[in-house]
Amino acid sequence: MTDERLTVSTCATLDPRLWGKERGLDRPYPVVCHLLDTGAVYRGLWDDVLGGATRARIAAALGLTLGEARDVTAFWAAMHDLGKISPPFQAQVPAAFARLRGEPAYQFSSGADRQRDFRHEMATHWALVNLLAELGYPMDYGRRRRQSVAHQVAQLLGGHHGRFSGVLSKTELLKAGEVQPALGEHGWHDQRRVHLHEVRRILGADAVPTSGLPAESAVVVAGLVVVADWLASQTSSVRKLLPPVDWTGSPGQLDAHFNRSSNLAKEAVRNSRLGRARFDDRSFGAIFPYAPNPLQRDIVETLPGLVAERGPGLVLVTAPTGDGKTEAALFAASVLGRAADARGLYFALPTMATADGMFPRVRKYAKAALSGERALTLLHSMAWLSPVYADAPDEPHGGLDLVPELDEVSAPPGTVVEADGWLRGPKRPILASLGVGTIDQALTAMLPVNHNALRLFGLSEKVFVVDEAHAYGPWMQQHLVRLLEWLGAMKAPVVLLSATLTGQAAGALVDAYRRGAGFEDQLEFEPRYPGWLFADVRTGQVTAPRATGTLRQRTLEVDLRMVSWDVDQGPEPPTNQRGRRAALREVLSPVAAQGGTALVCCTTVAEAQQTYRDLCRAFPGLAERDGGIRLLHSRFPARERQRISEECEAAYGKPQSREVVAGQAPVEPGVRPPSILVATQVVEQSLDLDFDLVVSDLAPLAQLLQRAGRGCRNTRGRSGRPAWLSDEERPRLVVLAPAASTDAKGLPGSMAAVYDPSLLVRTVTLLGGLPSGEIAIPNDVQHLIDEVYAEDFAHGLHEAARRELKGMDLDRKAREMVERSTAATVGVVAPAGVNGDLSRLSERDIGVTEDLLTTRLGADTGRVLCLYEQSPGHFTLDRDGKVPLLRDWESKPSRASVRQLMQFVTPVPGKWARDAEGLRDRPESWEKQPLLRQLVLLPMAPEGDEGTWHCRTGGDALASSSVGLERSR
Repeated sequence: MTDERLTVSTCATLDPRLWGKERGLDRPYPVVCHLLDTGAVYRGLWDDVLGGATRARIAAALGLTLGEARDVTAFWAAMHDLGKISPPFQAQVPAAFARLRGEPAYQFSSGADRQRDFRHEMATHWALVNLLAELGYPMDYGRRRRQSVAHQVAQLLGGHHGRFSGVLSKTELLKAGEVQPALGEHGWHDQRRVHLHEVRRILGADAVPTSGLPAESAVVVAGLVVVADWLASQTSSVRKLLPPVDWTGSPGQLDAHFNRSSNLAKEAVRNSRLGRARFDDRSFGAIFPYAPNPLQRDIVETLPGLVAERGPGLVLVTAPTGDGKTEAALFAASVLGRAADARGLYFALPTMATADGMFPRVRKYAKAALSGERALTLLHSMAWLSPVYADAPDEPHGGLDLVPELDEVSAPPGTVVEADGWLRGPKRPILASLGVGTIDQALTAMLPVNHNALRLFGLSEKVFVVDEAHAYGPWMQQHLVRLLEWLGAMKAPVVLLSATLTGQAAGALVDAYRRGAGFEDQLEFEPRYPGWLFADVRTGQVTAPRATGTLRQRTLEVDLRMVSWDVDQGPEPPTNQRGRRAALREVLSPVAAQGGTALVCCTTVAEAQQTYRDLCRAFPGLAERDGGIRLLHSRFPARERQRISEECEAAYGKPQSREVVAGQAPVEPGVRPPSILVATQVVEQSLDLDFDLVVSDLAPLAQLLQRAGRGCRNTRGRSGRPAWLSDEERPRLVVLAPAASTDAKGLPGSMAAVYDPSLLVRTVTLLGGLPSGEIAIPNDVQHLIDEVYAEDFAHGLHEAARRELKGMDLDRKAREMVERSTAATVGVVAPAGVNGDLSRLSERDIGVTEDLLTTRLGADTGRVLCLYEQSPGHFTLDRDGKVPLLRDWESKPSRASVRQLMQFVTPVPGKWARDAEGLRDRPESWEKQPLLRQLVLLPMAPEGDEGTWHCRTGGDALASSSVGLERSR
């Protein structure tokens, strides 16, 4: 076989029979037309979506002018499907392939047309390297080939279906036709060449880059290529451009087609809603309907000057719960976004509930502070079920709009008013200019999963806001560190928010961002609380952390009670007066007798359920009142949890605004009727709740402080608090700690399974040594958080206890190291580690699947759907028998049916789901629905007289009742 790199045909003419699109069309669409369409859309995206600074960085990296970079990269985008000119792809339409098969020019080895594992994007990678080298693109076939421009471009385009292939060897490059017969022989190669030259001519891409792209720019171009391909592939657009039957693909016809395509491309880009939001220069008062507090005021007065002098960068805000960090972050986002010419923002939160809660606030901010394209998306796996999303009103084109993420099912009608609602499709919502969602939607970009580069592109040129930056374990923290490196390299602004962040953790996050921006030195600093700091991407300097005042300065009374852990005892009254049950009765008695509200925060769902039952027995009068005692945890069906959450927000949220009569003082809310909420950790971050008293089982100090922030959170006035609360400005936190929990052996297994034992021992020891049992908020918080993690933590421990704590610390650090190391091993490399080889973004070890990568270590969960047998063979979705199974249960469920089913789904530990798998078979049609195929069906039968239903799973049983799903006794 002759070296393909040296074979140049001068007589080949473009063959319009080679097709590129066929599904949904009257006849095959010529591949050259699709190549030109994609190039046209790419130019529209370059003009309307990319900002000036990003375009300039790409052009400078390539050694081209801005105009040349636009045309050259559009030419690259057009070449993404050049590999469709190959026997395996063309053979997918037998009628079209039959016209080529017998011609001498289209020869191929026996069986090459059936080599379907050699996909067309792989063929693009293999074929394009030598063709670009012929054009003069720098290419080294030796050791430096991965850094050669020709190979980098070919590899980039070969990844347009989501994964980048590895670097091709010298033999593979020089003898491609022999090594990979599916490329076809010379006629196929000649057609790829002539298509390349014609498209290059039409796009005016004569310039030749002198160097390649750094990784952070390569993923931006790669993302643009994918988006251009998707937009150009819309069947409605292709139908409008389908050439007549006698079309020959002459130069004049190609030029005419490109002109038509360019006009349609502008419309496609406009309808996609992929434009740029603009961060207008608005004052704090113009954005928010109140004056800034001290933290917000300091950012308002200081940050704009810093950014004007040094450019955009990262802002870290550390302040107590309820101190206005969200508004501070959004104002900072306006300042940073305006300086960086950002096209939008993504607000990342730890849970779906917090994302749902933040969504309306960002929507209101966008209306007040932004202009331009303001398509707004909610991103998490259940976003399409969220009432705040589905029920929000639409606005005319150009205004603020809602675009739901629906990777799994079709979008509900009426949520988007634009033409095709393009952003509603799979993997697209993160591309919208504005987004609110869970942190994992962003961190997935740091895993070698399909289209991770597209997610990076979706985050580029946006202000990235991370709430609760302290709330992530080592696995997610490692991925966050890596993502900050990428964002630093991309010069994307970042805002980090935390209520309880150690100085060491804060330094790791800031240094990661600086490292990505090119500054390797590590800086030591201690965050101020409340306060903030700023690090810019231009100089890498970090301002001295600025301490700010607060309007929420108060003293937290900590009542630490060492109790016997009798939570699992039976229904009889507690006999141990020093037990947890007796302590709860004592501290909650004033609530039942005199009014007011209390939160009881438990470690596990099972303990919350048992505590709820116990308190109902202890306070029967309160239990009989509507809302007297409530229970909230994660193991309710979705609709029940939503209902309970809404009731809690109404009962324990901010005081309702009251009309102020002229000349009279505003009427203060009265003492709330007696009510107790028993809950798990879901209340730490999910809901904006305010209680007169907070009671918590022992937890690490950071979590305790988060929970304490729910005590006397809002200003209610003296008349709005119960008489048993001595002072509204001195909220009370009762901590129930297991007796002897200063020793790891004194910790219950349930508690040690949820929290790190060494942190629990450190926390209870620290709380026991508090002067007068008080914590000054916010002055004491930062040093206490740092102290509980300190290497030399002692607090008067005797030698044996000190040795035991040291051993526990070593165990904790070992576990954290394993998680971080595993995360670093399976995650993508830093931008500098790509080193010209984009396959480093797609590499994964054998046996590592996408499901494994996107599941947080230790988060072994499943989803079950309970089916209640009201009579033999007759099942309903609810215990009361009012919601029958769906009419299309056995057939393919409709969108409305899927939505209804998911309202009855309950999350459970993975072992529960595995044990119950197969008790009832799922309908076969469900296997085609990603949301349904992993559901486990639980046939439930009534048992007893208390409305409890049971399902036997081997030797155990699951029970469903008013307290949710639980293992039955």
